[in-house]
Amino acid sequence: MSQHTLTLLRFTYKKLKEKLTVSDSKKLFHEQFPYVIPGLYKRIVDEMLVELNLLDHQNEFTEDYLFCVGLTETFKELTKGYKPENHLDLLFDSLCSSTNFEAKAIKEISQKSQNEFKEKSSKDIIKLLKDKSNSKLYPSRILNLGIYILISKGQDFIEKNESEKNKMISDIFENLSLSANKAEKDIGIYKSSISKMEQAKELIEELKIKEKKKNNKI
Repeated sequence: MSQHTLTLLRFTYKKLKEKLTVSDSKKLFHEQFPYVIPGLYKRIVDEMLVELNLLDHQNEFTEDYLFCVGLTETFKELTKGYKPENHLDLLFDSLCSSTNFEAKAIKEISQKSQNEFKEKSSKDIIKLLKDKSNSKLYPSRILNLGIYILISKGQDFIEKNESEKNKMISDIFENLSLSANKAEKDIGIYKSSISKMEQAKELIEELKIKEKKKNNKI
């Protein structure tokens, strides 16, 4: 029996007995994803792993469709440009399994839910959100972003000005008995993270071009 298999069995046994600590999850993650993560994405991966581990410890947390949409879509957005690209599926699967989540089920629920909301007006999206969210929602950053992502895909959402968008988002969160202030903060940080990632990638590309030109002159 290989060392890798022994490690997985040890962690599986531990998971049956108790919740994994953040340290346990990190060890298991690196066993399952034995590749170097590019520096630009290390913080993103680490923050996601810690957040998922903490959610797994919350007894009131439920793995609902909003959480699934939020997790799959923020992961997709924040890992754009990751190379090698064929590592992304394993990266996502490892993040999930090392924190007691099922990646396959999450992806399936996310895709099914997004199809339900696809090509609908903002009004229809709001109604669908209310109809599908009868039970008490467990507040989390990932859930808030799942709601935001579904709202932002509304056919007429993009046509609204910033003030109208903010008012609409705020009203929806309040109607779902969630903190509009917390949602606004989470969405703001998310948008800022995407912007910073794009700027960092552009800077890296510029430096590569300069380095290439410099080498060609030598």
